[in-house]
Amino acid sequence: MPIKRAEEERVGAHTHGHGEGHGGHTHGVAENADRRWLSIALVLITGFMLVEVVIGVIARSVALLSDAAHMLTDAASIVLALIAIRLSARPARGGYTYGLKRSEILSAQANGLSLLLLGAYLGYESVERLIDPPDVTGGLVLIVALAGIVVNLAAAWCMSKANRSSLNIEGAFQHVLNDLYAFIATAIAGLIVVTTGYARADAIAGLIVVVLMIKAGVELLRASGRVLLEAAPAGVEPDEIGGLLAAHAEVAEVHDLHVWQITSGEVSLSAHVLVAAEGDCHAVREGLEEVLREEYGITHTTLQVDHLDTLAPRPREDGEEHRRADEPLVEHCLTAHGPVHRAAAHDH
Repeated sequence: MPIKRAEEERVGAHTHGHGEGHGGHTHGVAENADRRWLSIALVLITGFMLVEVVIGVIARSVALLSDAAHMLTDAASIVLALIAIRLSARPARGGYTYGLKRSEILSAQANGLSLLLLGAYLGYESVERLIDPPDVTGGLVLIVALAGIVVNLAAAWCMSKANRSSLNIEGAFQHVLNDLYAFIATAIAGLIVVTTGYARADAIAGLIVVVLMIKAGVELLRASGRVLLEAAPAGVEPDEIGGLLAAHAEVAEVHDLHVWQITSGEVSLSAHVLVAAEGDCHAVREGLEEVLREEYGITHTTLQVDHLDTLAPRPREDGEEHRRADEPLVEHCLTAHGPVHRAAAHDH
């Protein structure tokens, strides 16, 4: 069975010893660069947003006002991303053993939710104006929209220089990218109003933007929700990993296998591995760590490795202590989670 390699950016801290581990790495330089690019984008967006609000009111354009409202959320999302970057850089201390790294995921959740809420509001406004369209100054709308495309292209370019493998930064980037789409739709609407006088084109452009906002919001909530629920990262199949580990020489069984993300780009794995009585626990652990590193890019692992003969057999109902050949030896894991992977037929 072909092995699917995890995305390269999903790399955690270094592996550790037998039964427990630790790890960590710093991203000071990258974080400083991210903050710089995000700050430049924030200045561009905030400045243009203020101009657009004034012109949108004068032109009575729902598309321009919706763009301005979207740009306000763009600015807020970038501020939130900057705060999350600073919080996540704090070292672990006290009860926060991972530090505040998941503040980035909370930021992504907030960005996704704001896209959905704003999309719902603008959808209502657009439908209302589609039914009863106001007079729209098409020429003014067109000029502002073209200027907005330039500004958002510059802001999107700046943010593309930051680390987009972070859901935090990706969330802010999606806000800006959707705003770029909005300006393109608004420019087309302004051109239609100027050339044909069809005022409803403005509301139709608003609805197109709403669809794009909802799509981006749902994707952000889904991706960040997987991290918060500690699901395996996209593209990483725990059953596949379990079968691969169980197929390793001298491994008899793998259970309590967990794969999750601490935050964007930091994947962790833990598992309990049972090794044949004559096997070398330390050599097996090192071999499994190499497999995880080479095949999946997972380097932050906690592998508890035990010999089969060191575990007490499970007592039977008749009082005798014995077990069938196909029965897992799990007395030490009374609350075991997930499937059991064995070398024999790789049954799960």
